[in-house]
Amino acid sequence: MHPLLQVSIVATAFFGNALVIVLFMLRPSRQAKRIFDLARDRGIYNIEEPKESALQGLVRAIRFLRAQLGLHDNAKLKERFAAAGLRSPGQADLYFGIRLLGPLAAVIGGSFISDNMVFWTIGLAVVAFLAPDFVLTEMIRHRREKIRLGMADAIDLLVICVEAGLGLDQALMRSGQELSLSHPSIAEEFTQINLEQRAGKGRIEAWRSMAERTKLDVIKAFTSMLAQTDRFGTPISKALTTFSDGMRMKRRQQAEEMAAKTTVKLVFPLVLFIFPSIFIVLLGPAIITIMRSLNSVFR
Repeated sequence: MHPLLQVSIVATAFFGNALVIVLFMLRPSRQAKRIFDLARDRGIYNIEEPKESALQGLVRAIRFLRAQLGLHDNAKLKERFAAAGLRSPGQADLYFGIRLLGPLAAVIGGSFISDNMVFWTIGLAVVAFLAPDFVLTEMIRHRREKIRLGMADAIDLLVICVEAGLGLDQALMRSGQELSLSHPSIAEEFTQINLEQRAGKGRIEAWRSMAERTKLDVIKAFTSMLAQTDRFGTPISKALTTFSDGMRMKRRQQAEEMAAKTTVKLVFPLVLFIFPSIFIVLLGPAIITIMRSLNSVFR
């Protein structure tokens, strides 16, 4: 038997036993269950037994394993989860669980490949370890792109609400409700801003927090505009209208710039794919005719 296969079997047995022990330790004792049943039946406490799903049990086991290993969330990882729109603590536990158990599963799966077992084992383990980070990065990028594309509509809706007589905070709440279907990411960010303001954070600080999460220039510019409006006493409706017009013009200029670049980008497929096909169609029959004529002359 190959040594790596032996190591894989031993590791599988070890982690399987460890998981069983962890699940057994998380189970309440019979005495605790008895006290719970008596208290519920006699109405001493109005307690309803929660129905725990298999996923919640797995999250609890991973959380316990993280606590035993001393793996805690750092500030940078929390910022990445917030930028991806993942605010539940169970999602962070699943992320750590996949990064911990994914390479082990990859090693076990790679050990069953007979050809180049060492290469496949190491390669699959590296891919399984880096895959959650790659997926999280793609989620952040996709969410930022959706926010960037929807901010023009969101600011236009803010302008309409403010011009209708609402304050900026009420307009933000109303806009978040209206954008919950068309732009859910922006609606989540607006709801987060409202919650932070209710918790005591200032308006500018809440918008700066959103700018730090999204890392978008349009949010940073909007935050600077709000700060200047509060500092100089400019009417918020006029400032929002000017900012919306400028953003629309900037998006139009970006679209024109991308359209102007298409002529340069078309040169490469034109030269590599279209021109050779045209040359074959035009010169092919002539070359065949010349070759036949030369063959008849030399015969």
